[in-house]
Amino acid sequence: MVRISDRGVNVAVLGATGQVGMVMRRVLDERNVPIHDLRFMASAHSAGTTLTWRGHDIVVEDVEKADLSGIDIAIFSAGGGTSKVWAPRFAEAGAYVVDNSSQWRMHDDVPLVVAEANPDDLDDVPRRIIANPNCTTMACIPVLKPLDVAFGLKRLIVSSYQAVSGAGRAGVEQLMNEAKAAVDQGADKLVFDGSAIDFPKPTKVVRTIAFNAVPFIGAIVDDGSEETDEEQKMRNESRKILHLPNLKASCTCVRVGVFTAHGMSVNAEFERDVTPDMARDLLRDAPGVQLCDIPNPQLAAGKDPSFVGRIRQDQAVDGHRGLAIFIANDNLRKGAALNAVELAEIVIRKHFADRL
Repeated sequence: MVRISDRGVNVAVLGATGQVGMVMRRVLDERNVPIHDLRFMASAHSAGTTLTWRGHDIVVEDVEKADLSGIDIAIFSAGGGTSKVWAPRFAEAGAYVVDNSSQWRMHDDVPLVVAEANPDDLDDVPRRIIANPNCTTMACIPVLKPLDVAFGLKRLIVSSYQAVSGAGRAGVEQLMNEAKAAVDQGADKLVFDGSAIDFPKPTKVVRTIAFNAVPFIGAIVDDGSEETDEEQKMRNESRKILHLPNLKASCTCVRVGVFTAHGMSVNAEFERDVTPDMARDLLRDAPGVQLCDIPNPQLAAGKDPSFVGRIRQDQAVDGHRGLAIFIANDNLRKGAALNAVELAEIVIRKHFADRL
């Protein structure tokens, strides 16, 4: 535990040494969250590491041995299994837990929140556990929420183009190793007979990901739909966040040879007429949204907003009740770390105002 300032809340980050944990530490600094005491925690494997934050050296604690008392807000990025065990323990010790895994998202008594869409769902947090949505859902919701309020969202078809960083460091390393192997074997072979490239055996993504697109992320769910759990998250989480339990939605999730930031092609059908100009006028001032001509992962990497563009009338929907759009968003930043920190800020305003 390190004293940061005389006022504010006591914050712990579980999974502080991981890929998303690193971004969380950066975002906590950038946003100047009012922190009194700050603690970093991880598994025994990473415990003892010293991390520097705003000039303070903070030793990473082993969560198994840590004293959980006195923590006001704990931000988790340590996987669903860890969260299943530790979120209730932190909550029982008095902390509000903001969890980045999928473990708690669909529990009826756990709010699932995107800061720009449904912050009022944090007025009451009965289990003191708050869920952070999946990165694809997170990217789309700041765009879809104002469109739903204005025009009544009815149906979604989403195709995602997801960066390998969404598969963790192992996904990044697979892309790097495969790309190097392909380039080393020569451009002619890559262009004219890509199947002849001697790629390393896939280690994280289920097929070769360098210079490729793999339409399989997650695991096939056991309900006969042949969808993956990643594809179902978009539908189920959007329904919960937008308070649209009957929203029709279908998603195909594709892993692509991009290091950071996801792209989403979205076809949205509405109850009321909407034109591309009407949508652009609305989204121009929407929080967490940046209009642009050609949204793409390189543009979004390292930035906060959901970049949205290529807004067109959906020609497959009768009348003017459909839009086709493209969204790009940094999956590690807004897709995970930033929204978690924003939810912590909302909890501070709603439940710790006397500490400010």
